[in-house]
Amino acid sequence: MKNLLQDRVVLVTGGTQGIGGATAVAAAREGARGVAIVGRHAEKAKPVLDEIERHGAEALMIAADLLQPGEAERSVAETIERWGRIDSLVNAAGLTTRGTITDTTHELLQQHLQLNLASPFFAMARTIDDLRRRGEPGTIVNVISISSHAGQPYLAPYVASKGGLAAATKNAAFAHRFDRIRINGLNIGWAQTPGEDAIQRAFHGGEEGWQKNAAAAQPMGRLGQPDEIADAIVFLLSERSGVVTGSVIDWDQNVIGGYE
Repeated sequence: MKNLLQDRVVLVTGGTQGIGGATAVAAAREGARGVAIVGRHAEKAKPVLDEIERHGAEALMIAADLLQPGEAERSVAETIERWGRIDSLVNAAGLTTRGTITDTTHELLQQHLQLNLASPFFAMARTIDDLRRRGEPGTIVNVISISSHAGQPYLAPYVASKGGLAAATKNAAFAHRFDRIRINGLNIGWAQTPGEDAIQRAFHGGEEGWQKNAAAAQPMGRLGQPDEIADAIVFLLSERSGVVTGSVIDWDQNVIGGYE
């Protein structure tokens, strides 16, 4: 499958690295006209921006801190200002700092709710506004988490925010199905990303090479990779995914509800 996103304008939050970065590059590879990426650190963005342009798309870096209210809406507005429209949105930015139900502070919970729920919520809203104003179809994919089903005890604020995003995905998809705006989500399992490496080292005593031991314990003998997740996201953004909307797909090698 080639040119799945031909001439599309695509916005990817969290697009400076990891799953978001891989998705931005994949969108360019599949024919997008313009790809905007959102992140806090412009210096991290250059390799992704270079790859986007190498594939023939126009690239835009939007420096924004999505922990701050209003920044998600501004990111959509800047994308529209650059290209006159937005066709597809990927909400890939996320916060995964740890906390249990008993030790999570109000501040930590609010941070998770802002970045993992409020920012994608309002990015979706403003994208939908533009699509409806123009009377055009469009697509949105939210990167959620397999942990949204219940998750580990030390992920309480993360689970609460991602569970909310899963529900918001379905709600928005139902509300705008007759606008021909398809909205889906992916519940991502354990993936090998720079962000996950930082989390393992900061919170779980991860040492050099922790990925090898983690991969060996998985059913398929490896962790998920950003480029293959990006391919799944691009498929859902494209017309090749047909009429599918309101689906939150478990992208994982473990099966929720399966027991031995």
